[in-house]
Amino acid sequence: MSSTERRLDSQSAVASPHPVFSAGSPLLKKFDETSAASRSRQETATPPRSVVGIGNKVAKPDYSEAKIVLAMVGLPARGKSYLSNKLMRYLKWLEYEVKVFNVGQLRRTRARQQAEQSGIKEDHSAKYFSHNNEEANRLRDSLSEDSLDMLIQWLKDGGNVGIHDATNSTVSRREKIRARVAKEKGFYLIFLESFCDDPDIISANVDLKVNAGDPDYKDMSRDEARRDFLRRIAEYEAVYQTVTEPNLSYLRIKNVGSQVTVCQIHGYLQSRVAYYLMNLHIKPRSIFFSRHGESQFNVEGKIGGDSLLSPRGQQYANTLPALITDNIGDAPLTVWTSTLQRTIQTASQLPYNKLTWKSLDELDAGVCDGMTYDEIEAAYPEDFANRDDDKFNYRYRGGESYRDVVVRLEPVIMELERQGNILIIGHQAILRCLYAYFHDLPQADLPYIKIPLHTVIKLTPKAYGCDEERFALPIGAVDTHRPKPSISGPIPPPQIPVSTTGRDYYGEK
Repeated sequence: MSSTERRLDSQSAVASPHPVFSAGSPLLKKFDETSAASRSRQETATPPRSVVGIGNKVAKPDYSEAKIVLAMVGLPARGKSYLSNKLMRYLKWLEYEVKVFNVGQLRRTRARQQAEQSGIKEDHSAKYFSHNNEEANRLRDSLSEDSLDMLIQWLKDGGNVGIHDATNSTVSRREKIRARVAKEKGFYLIFLESFCDDPDIISANVDLKVNAGDPDYKDMSRDEARRDFLRRIAEYEAVYQTVTEPNLSYLRIKNVGSQVTVCQIHGYLQSRVAYYLMNLHIKPRSIFFSRHGESQFNVEGKIGGDSLLSPRGQQYANTLPALITDNIGDAPLTVWTSTLQRTIQTASQLPYNKLTWKSLDELDAGVCDGMTYDEIEAAYPEDFANRDDDKFNYRYRGGESYRDVVVRLEPVIMELERQGNILIIGHQAILRCLYAYFHDLPQADLPYIKIPLHTVIKLTPKAYGCDEERFALPIGAVDTHRPKPSISGPIPPPQIPVSTTGRDYYGEK
């Protein structure tokens, strides 16, 4: 190991990520404390929580000084785009401005434009990617440089993390990137290498490439496309150089999470990126979301509290085990609940290991806890109006905002990413925040996502998003959804995506 490589813990800089980030582990606790302290330093000052006067809107943290270029490294079919998109979704959920600049997208877009203008279609078969093809090398270098220039300009215009998604597979290419980024004051460069020697993962990635509608193989049979893509990989392998340059900051991820090597990673955001990537895996799994069964407070129209289930809520708890076992079969599953009675009661008959998380408790309504919305409007009319005006940022007096909830759910996201099959029995605001992460929904829409009672949402993570199924049990329940108000009337909730797993080949989504 190079002397420049530093240790993330006292044992090793190359480690399996899973044990050190288990729920309640010392490293995860340390990360939580670091995250809270760093956020405290970076956030725009906001008044302390108080029950005196009205509540307040929580200011978005000031991330204007965060300027990171994250350059991918790796052979084709090694999961670079998967890692890029996962990281983008995570950081956007935390309100950083993040964008992926994919050189393959730029290549296909320009080739399509040229074909439309001149009628000449470029040959992007394997020989285009040969190191011995001097003209193609020049074109590919130009594409990489143009993509990097666009990324840097985007960072100058206000972005925080620009991801350069390309092979960047030689020392000379990485040196060009380093020299270009070094010209920009305050920019930090990290290389992220996705190394893979697991034949099953490589084969699955190759199949995904040739079977998912890649326009490079539009006029080829699948067998022909597979052969050509394997030849493309071989062309890159002939000149591939793994990252070992001692002057670079880099992460090397082996087989999408089995090992992570960290070299010269400094700073809060850079460390956060490293911690997140250490927890990823691509093993097939399902994540189930369910609100607790209908509670007594739901029936009475009250928010918050720690009430027990209503009779219909208890009926849902009785019926839930059959639905889950029908979906999961004999596969292992862990149930997570909050510390509140209604979630624990809903989970009581499920035949699985159960864990309680304080972080999964419902959004704290402060002095409004246990009140109906009519009572809140009558007692605190200014609070009521201000929250309707900006529901994500508005913090109840003595309580929380949705933004506060996102912050406390970050360790939950870390643990979710490293786990297998999970069922979370939670609360409306909590599940909205988690759902928005998995579907990459904007924060402005987050407080209005419809998460009905007595409905199980099944998410199946895939390479570029996640599939979704919903199972509504035929047990009546009150509707607790409050639509977004507007002058012209209530606004419908954000559209629920059935699937977000399609790859974007031209950067148009």
